[in-house]
Amino acid sequence: MSWLLSDTPCEGRVLVVDDEEQIRKVVGMTLKKAGYDVQEAEDGKRAIEVLNEGENPLMVDVIICDIRMPKISGTEAIAYFRSQYPSTPVVVLTGYPDVQLATSLLKGGVAEYLVKPVDRDKLLGAVKAAMEKREMFSKT
Repeated sequence: MSWLLSDTPCEGRVLVVDDEEQIRKVVGMTLKKAGYDVQEAEDGKRAIEVLNEGENPLMVDVIICDIRMPKISGTEAIAYFRSQYPSTPVVVLTGYPDVQLATSLLKGGVAEYLVKPVDRDKLLGAVKAAMEKREMFSKT
């Protein structure tokens, strides 16, 4: 059973959704070094599959999602996440800054809108803030 125990406590589980493998690796490594458990998906379709695999949906504390992806776009995936998992905060991480889209997504409940390349501290701060919002949401 000792293999189940980790030397570092888990800060939470984060799903990273991005069609660029290198971005997923960098974001994933940054989060893992900070103590998070990380799941990855290469597009919105796969993210939805990952969340719904098996008999019990995968519980994640935060979803980090790109916008421009094949199959199911980030905006479509975010709409799904918001409807099916309303208490799970979503952080947008995109390479294409768009003020109108950012405003629309933030009004629609997205926790944060970040532009690539994102600074490590800004990424970790956004995830931490999103998790704190989720904790407040679950207590109300």
